[in-house]
Amino acid sequence: MEDQQNNSSSSLKVIIAILAILLVGSLVYIYKLSSNTKLVQTELAKSVSEKDVVMKDLQDLKTTYDAAIAENTSMSEELIKERDKVVNLMNDIKHSKGDVSKYKTQLFALQANMKNLMAENEGLKKQNTVLTTQRDSTVVVLGESKKYNEVLVGQNEDLSKTVELGSKLTVLNMKTSAYKLRSSGKQIETEKAGRADMLKISFTIAENKIAKSGDKTYYVQVIDSKNNVLGDKKTENFGEKSLTYSFITNVKYENKTVQVSEDLPGKNFEKGTYFVNVFDKNELVSKTSFTLK
Repeated sequence: MEDQQNNSSSSLKVIIAILAILLVGSLVYIYKLSSNTKLVQTELAKSVSEKDVVMKDLQDLKTTYDAAIAENTSMSEELIKERDKVVNLMNDIKHSKGDVSKYKTQLFALQANMKNLMAENEGLKKQNTVLTTQRDSTVVVLGESKKYNEVLVGQNEDLSKTVELGSKLTVLNMKTSAYKLRSSGKQIETEKAGRADMLKISFTIAENKIAKSGDKTYYVQVIDSKNNVLGDKKTENFGEKSLTYSFITNVKYENKTVQVSEDLPGKNFEKGTYFVNVFDKNELVSKTSFTLK
């Protein structure tokens, strides 16, 4: 009986020992499993963190390129190509699983290219700013020159008009009288129409130093009280205007005062008021009137 109890006690000890060993093994396995799980989780977290960092860096690159492209410089085409490379890499990383360290080399290369391109782009912007400033300055100078030229043109036009006006000859002291001719050739002034044989028309051309010298032609028009043009009654056209005149007088003008006197013979002069006009071409330059009784 005692031997049986001893055997039972020994068996129980063996079972307890085995269970203890199994428990320890289980604990070790669970510990290792837990450690491995934490390691995997750590690696996964590390992988996700690296992916986020890389994606953020790439997003920053894209944002920088978008801003530079919007400035529409001469490098826009190159900037667009580099931005497309960034977008393509972002797409690759989004669809990747696990480790993203293999993409870091590409990221570093893109960042280096971005720095170079941005430096070059900034240089171009500065040059454009200088050129724009120079262009604006040139536009201002040209605008001022244009205004100055317009002022000069205006002054020249005014001066030309002044010279033109100043160079016109002035006809003064116009006078007309009727005369009776004696057989002896003597001329006797009269106011009676029945006695008049001739009209004497005289005027003065004033001195003008800036006028053009040379031969001058004046058209003299004498109109009687019945509105008839006396003398030659010839008509001269000046563009759309025409002039019927009594006679033409030609004067040699040398910038000095000239006295002009012309005779207009006639007969049967009408009583009443006569009008005498002197024209330089179609421009009236002097006029007077007189009366025959």
